[in-house]
Amino acid sequence: MNETLIAVLTTAGALVGLGVFSAAVLYLVSLKFKVDEDPRIDTVEALLSGANCGGCGLPGCRGLAEMLVGEDDISKLYCPPAGADTMGQIATMLGKAAPAREPSVAVVRCAGSYARRERTNRYDGAGSCAVAAALYGGETGCTFGCLSEGDCVRACPFDAIHMNPETGLPEVVDEKCTACGKCVTACPKALIELRRQGARNRRVCVTCRNRDKGAVARKVCEVACIACGKCVKACTFDAIVLENNLAFIDSHKCKLCRKCVPECPTGAIEETGFPARKEEKETV
Repeated sequence: MNETLIAVLTTAGALVGLGVFSAAVLYLVSLKFKVDEDPRIDTVEALLSGANCGGCGLPGCRGLAEMLVGEDDISKLYCPPAGADTMGQIATMLGKAAPAREPSVAVVRCAGSYARRERTNRYDGAGSCAVAAALYGGETGCTFGCLSEGDCVRACPFDAIHMNPETGLPEVVDEKCTACGKCVTACPKALIELRRQGARNRRVCVTCRNRDKGAVARKVCEVACIACGKCVKACTFDAIVLENNLAFIDSHKCKLCRKCVPECPTGAIEETGFPARKEEKETV
């Protein structure tokens, strides 16, 4: 009995000793390989949005803070939710040049509401655009249009986009949008893009992504781009290109003259933030 007790105590003592020795080794190793973290990282992280939205292209605000502190050239690092003012403040604190970036906003490039696109079938599957897009082309004849299941709404961490129940289309709240790009990634039809916000929040954009030929596109949606090229001819700033049966307005070249808007025969070009146009006087 005594021998058994001695064996147990000996084993227990050996295990305790081994544990203490291992702890000591780990402690010494941690001291040897300890990396002192720059305290400025915490300060920078506190100045960022804290949304961890990934709009900067990095895994969260902590990752961006570490890059901002560690990199000499931070011109390509930017936090969309924080904005240019905050990024300038951070750059000044770090003694580096602030990254230049024009304010952007998410824009939905589909105006095919329920009234403008005739439904040809009814989707009765999972309430997800990604799932619906993987299964079929949509409830209308336009396989390029919005699926109206709201993936973009659920993806937005800033409550800046909502579904309009009357039109079945998502609408962006410009004042809340931070251009993080979450909704852009969430849309399986690539209908949402980040565009230059524009002076006084004014923009001109082709709200269509249908790449079918004109007659086919118009048949399934009354506001589809038919690639007639009238807008291209009207633009004096070379801001509009026509590719794959679809017009596209470069927001960086566009001077907001709006000459293209009345030229579009289907109304596929949308102007945002402008005062109402004055009605032309009828000539007698």
